[in-house]
Amino acid sequence: MRYMMPVAYAKLSGSSSYPEISGNVYFTKAREGTIVTAEVWNVTDEAKKPVQGFLGFHIHEGAVCAGNEKDPFADTGAHYSRTKVLHPDHAGDLPPLLFTDGFAWMQVYTGRFTPEEIIGRTVILHGMPADHLE
Repeated sequence: MRYMMPVAYAKLSGSSSYPEISGNVYFTKAREGTIVTAEVWNVTDEAKKPVQGFLGFHIHEGAVCAGNEKDPFADTGAHYSRTKVLHPDHAGDLPPLLFTDGFAWMQVYTGRFTPEEIIGRTVILHGMPADHLE
């Protein structure tokens, strides 16, 4: 397979509770879908120590990572779903992101969306992986 340049890119930054978190997500066109490559640094626990585990990893419908005092991410909207199917079949539902000692790297192919479809949407890491029940 020849190397292809990403069509879309997202820069990750942590919330006010986790300002150390940073990373990049690249979306590369592949066949009828997308190769998603994620790299994340400085995933910490509440004591600001590196930990290991899984994070939920999704594309959301909203265009900005903003919100209000009650929900700082309210403007990200729901998981991206072009056909309005139920969870875990949203186009934006991605596999959990595994991290160790504060770092994560993952590459996955999905046929659920093309890079062009998610331009202008948000990429969200959740503290808990999706339960795929809702």
